[in-house]
Amino acid sequence: MKAGYMGIDVGSVSTNIAIIDEDKDVLESLYLRTNGQPIRAIQEGLMRIQELIDIKILGVGTTGSARNLAGVIVGADVIKNEITAHAVAASTVVKGVQTVLEIGGQDSKIIILRDGIVIDFAMNTVCAAGTGSFLDQQASRLDIPIEEFGSLALGANSPVRIAGRCSVFAESDMIHKQQLGHNLEDIIAGLCQALVRNYLNNVGKGKEILGPVVFQGGVAANQGIKVAFEEELGVEVIVPEYHNVMGAIGSAVLAQSAVKKKKSTSFKGFDTSSFDYHVSSFECNSCPNHCEIINIHQEDEIIARWGSKCPKWEAV
Repeated sequence: MKAGYMGIDVGSVSTNIAIIDEDKDVLESLYLRTNGQPIRAIQEGLMRIQELIDIKILGVGTTGSARNLAGVIVGADVIKNEITAHAVAASTVVKGVQTVLEIGGQDSKIIILRDGIVIDFAMNTVCAAGTGSFLDQQASRLDIPIEEFGSLALGANSPVRIAGRCSVFAESDMIHKQQLGHNLEDIIAGLCQALVRNYLNNVGKGKEILGPVVFQGGVAANQGIKVAFEEELGVEVIVPEYHNVMGAIGSAVLAQSAVKKKKSTSFKGFDTSSFDYHVSSFECNSCPNHCEIINIHQEDEIIARWGSKCPKWEAV
């Protein structure tokens, strides 16, 4: 039986799992939709990854917006934020990386590293114009599969300039360009360039972007965006093989490091996928803060609590 480390990245759009070996090579990966149900996504992910590979798990790390929830359910050895996980993954895959561009379905981020250390970062979680959902909306409006977006963009002869500061204005401008008779490839290339301009003007504003540059997240699969970044930045943009599960890979690497220090793992095993988990909450009235306390139940037992501004409810 193989042995390895598992990373779990639970976000608002997707839940990703990656398993690496001792050499940090990816043995298996899984990408699935969260669909607003992180507990179910975690359980489904565990069941599916167990079906894909027969492996002994030596350690587990979690990241993403639901990292604490995931950590409690699986018994994580390390729980880290997305910035740390993505930076670690990029540094593992591309030695000496200095800039990480990450664009997902609902958010985007930039991470600046120097000598392997994160010195700056920024996130965009408000406007959709610099995220994958922007492209999804326009692909739907143009009635083309999003999977074909990048290849069509590469066929452009003269990309049109589209106002990409706002997704609503971009759609209006795109329709206007269609009415003027511009061909599909030039419009799609223009949309790719608009997303890149928006990203660099907002998320990347004021950042010193130096190579090597690594592009990760689901949108990195779009060759049109990669080329648009290279044209705008004037440097090669590297897209890793497992670009869409880099947060999970970073978590697995962090788990490997954590387990080597503590000499054991807290992983509860794949059986956790069959347990009944549910969430409840109550308002604490012990002080004027009125904290909302979140309870995580496994079957009938409370296995974790959070939400309190004081230690009162920390003991389970």
